[in-house]
Amino acid sequence: MKKLIPLAVATALLLTACSSGNYAATQLPAEPQAAPTTSTTPAPPRPCPDGVDTLASYAPDASTPAPGGEMPAKSFMADIKARGRLIAGVSADSLNLGYRDPLTGQIQGFDIDMINAVADAIFGPPAPGQPHKVELRVISSPQRIPSLTATKNPVDIVARNMTINCDRWHDIAFSAEYYRSGQKTLVPRDSTATSVTELNGKTICAPAGSTSLANLKKKNPKVVPITADTDTGCLVLFQQGKAYGISGDDTVLAGDAAQDPYARVITTERFSEEPYGLGISLLHPDFVRFVNVVLQQMKDSGAWKISYDKWLKAALGPAPVPPKAIYGRVPVKQ
Repeated sequence: MKKLIPLAVATALLLTACSSGNYAATQLPAEPQAAPTTSTTPAPPRPCPDGVDTLASYAPDASTPAPGGEMPAKSFMADIKARGRLIAGVSADSLNLGYRDPLTGQIQGFDIDMINAVADAIFGPPAPGQPHKVELRVISSPQRIPSLTATKNPVDIVARNMTINCDRWHDIAFSAEYYRSGQKTLVPRDSTATSVTELNGKTICAPAGSTSLANLKKKNPKVVPITADTDTGCLVLFQQGKAYGISGDDTVLAGDAAQDPYARVITTERFSEEPYGLGISLLHPDFVRFVNVVLQQMKDSGAWKISYDKWLKAALGPAPVPPKAIYGRVPVKQ
């Protein structure tokens, strides 16, 4: 099969060249230098700490302010407002979810729209031509939870196609679900495979620290899994011939296929449910409740659909009904 000069390599170089808004985003993590290795078997998942529904978040209460209103004294939202910006961990290499436009230098996408809505709910919408009051820190998949739990200079929130699961509830809190994705597989365009079960012995890349890796091994233990720190890292390995395919969220794979005419996504097989939530520290349940109000407002007002139509409709089809919020989890004292 004839290959192009790796498009993802060129994209990654462009992505690191610019900054976003008034605040410089951190540079993309370096591409893996060593040859890919078979990843170790992940630890078994832990059950939900309180036995409630996996997707249950903290319900807004009487103390939760309305978006755009005055932030209560001593609330985490008040701290963010006093700082002058929301600090968010995001991707800059997932086309249409969170990626840096190489022409404008702006990080944009569906996930970024969620972050901007939270910032606007605290600070108010920016004046025309002005950026949202957000500092976007580019993080890799394995950095999503550590960036929230760090004792020094943590991020306030993470929007990086992160699946809500019970294991992660032990370490961080999640907003209510804001998007339902699912795992699929990207293969060379000339592949005849219609399922990952037909890829025995093939090297398949999945982002490190993602649920995609465990799902892939469960679906077909006979594939040879390798990892990269970023979605672009997997695309680079695919384009270099070091990975036969990529397994991950359909939202991410749609962006990968758009960058490589020699790739296609197996659309007939979806072998997981990936409910996305915004990650927030367990130390700030008031912020979780506030974010839940913002997300519900986006769903009710049509802003969620506008964002979906802009970024995802072309690749994934008409907008589904936004995920319904589930509540019932009680914060655990830290």
